[in-house]
Amino acid sequence: APAEAVGGHRPHPGGSSAMSVSENLAAVRAAVDRAAASRAEAPQPAVRLVAVSKTKPVELLKEAYDAGHRHFGENYVQELIDKVPQMPEDTQWHFIGHLQGNKVATLLKGCPSLACLETIDSEKLARSVDKTWSQVSPDRKLPVMVQVNSSGEESKNGVDAAEVVELCRLIAAEMASLQLVGLMTIGAPDYSGCRTEDFETLHRCRDEIAAVLGVDASSLELSMGMSADYENAIREGSTSVRVGSSIFGARQYVAKS
Repeated sequence: APAEAVGGHRPHPGGSSAMSVSENLAAVRAAVDRAAASRAEAPQPAVRLVAVSKTKPVELLKEAYDAGHRHFGENYVQELIDKVPQMPEDTQWHFIGHLQGNKVATLLKGCPSLACLETIDSEKLARSVDKTWSQVSPDRKLPVMVQVNSSGEESKNGVDAAEVVELCRLIAAEMASLQLVGLMTIGAPDYSGCRTEDFETLHRCRDEIAAVLGVDASSLELSMGMSADYENAIREGSTSVRVGSSIFGARQYVAKS
């Protein structure tokens, strides 16, 4: 997290040692609510806070859970499926990392309660997830987001903006086990956050997708914004933000890929 005050709360320089996870969480939630309340839209769409818990020990996740938090984001397949049995069953897991095709079955079978897979970035991956999920959980559609490479940088994961509409159309038309719930972006190539053009790209893609699918644009979510820029992202229309260090502290633990 940046050193500046986050939502009026100035994190301790060493991470969350001065503030507990529950206190950090309360500060971030308050900042989310303030940013949402400042939007011009009416009625105000709810904003989901996904606590990014990659590399964080389960004890910290349980502290957030005990404070009432349910949505957690993980980037690594093995780490997520290791944590699933250690957390209560109503934990809402979001997979927000790059998903390799050879890890699809491991992820979906290891986390049958997956709340959302936010990083669909190719037709091949979408079809693999669709086929596997139909076997894992035939009675529930898996909510998915298409990850948009809004920066145009080749090094970034995500679908080029020009190809997003067609992929979303295919998911809606041909992949019966998946439920397209929205779009996600990381934003700037250096992970510093979303810029004006990233927000504009996602809004434009959402409008085009809504027109093709014959749905209201507001029915599709926009997952934009991380620790450095989540308040601005909410003001720009994000419905789901991914915040880690501002909640759990800056300390990095050894990750399992």
